[in-house]
Amino acid sequence: MRWNLEWIRTFKAIYETGTLSAAAQELFISQPGVSLHLNSLEAYTGYKLFDRSARKMVPTEKGKILYNCVLEPLTKMEVAEQHFHKRSQVDRTTISVGMCFETFQYTLEEHIAKLPFNLIIKFGEYPQMQQDLDHGLLDLIVTPQKGNQPNLEYKAFSKEKLVLIAGSETDTQVIEDLLAENKIKEVVEALKQQLWYSTAADMEHLKNFWLTHFGVHPDFSPNYIVPNISSIVRCLSCGSGFAIVPDFLCMDVHAQNKIKIVWEGTTPLENILYFGTRKKTMYAEEIAQLQTLLKEKWKV
Repeated sequence: MRWNLEWIRTFKAIYETGTLSAAAQELFISQPGVSLHLNSLEAYTGYKLFDRSARKMVPTEKGKILYNCVLEPLTKMEVAEQHFHKRSQVDRTTISVGMCFETFQYTLEEHIAKLPFNLIIKFGEYPQMQQDLDHGLLDLIVTPQKGNQPNLEYKAFSKEKLVLIAGSETDTQVIEDLLAENKIKEVVEALKQQLWYSTAADMEHLKNFWLTHFGVHPDFSPNYIVPNISSIVRCLSCGSGFAIVPDFLCMDVHAQNKIKIVWEGTTPLENILYFGTRKKTMYAEEIAQLQTLLKEKWKV
C-alpha cells in the first residue's frame, strides 16, 4: 500500500494554513474530507502529525520532519503542473459527476463531444456518491436521495415515476382487464406467471413497486438478470416480458410502440430527483451548464 498524493497535498495545506477549515477552503473540499485525508495519512505513517487545539493545528516534530521532506518535491510538482498546463492548447477544467449509468446514457452521453471542459462520470451507490461529493472527489451528483452532510446542498429538478412495462409482443389483455376491475390479488397472481426482467444492482424498483401497489413483497425471482435498465428496455423492445422501470428511461421506445406501459399504479410511485453540489465550489459555471443540459433532457 502506498500513500495517496492527495493526503500529502492536504497535509501541506493544513501545515501552511494552520486550521482544517482554512485548508478545506484552499483545496475546495469539505472539512470532513480534510480530516479524512489527515487521519488516513497519520494511520499510514503511524505518527501523530499535529496537536489539535481549538484554534490551530500545531505540527508535531514528526509533522515538521514530514513537511520538510515533502515541501521541495511538491513545489517542483506544482511548478511542473503549471508549466505543462500553460503549454496545453486549451485550458480545460475537469468536472467529476456521479449518477446512475442509465441517467448518463439518457442525458449526457450525446453531449460529451461538445462540452468545453473535461468530464469524468462515476457510477455507483448514492450514499457513496454523497460521501465522494462531500470529500471533493465529485463536483455534482444526480440522486433521488438527499444526504445530511452540512457542506452539501440539494436542489430538486425533476421526478421519475416507476411504471410497469411489457414488451410489445406481450399479451397483456388479461392483466389489463383485471386492473380495470381492480382485482389486485388476481393481478398479482397473473403477473407472477409472466417472464420478468431485472438488474442485479437494482432490485429495489421491483420491490418498492410491489410493496406500494400490492402490499406484499415479490415472492418470485426474475427470469432474466441483465446489466442495467437500458438493457431491459432493449430486450423488451419488440419482445415479450415485464419489468418495473423509471418512466423517463422508456418514453422514447414507448413512443415508437416497441413497449407498452401497462400500469402506473393507483397512485404513481414517484422519486424526486436532485442536483447535489457542495455549497462552495470553484466550478459553478461548468456545473450550471451540466444542470441545464439535464433539465432540457427531462423537459423541465
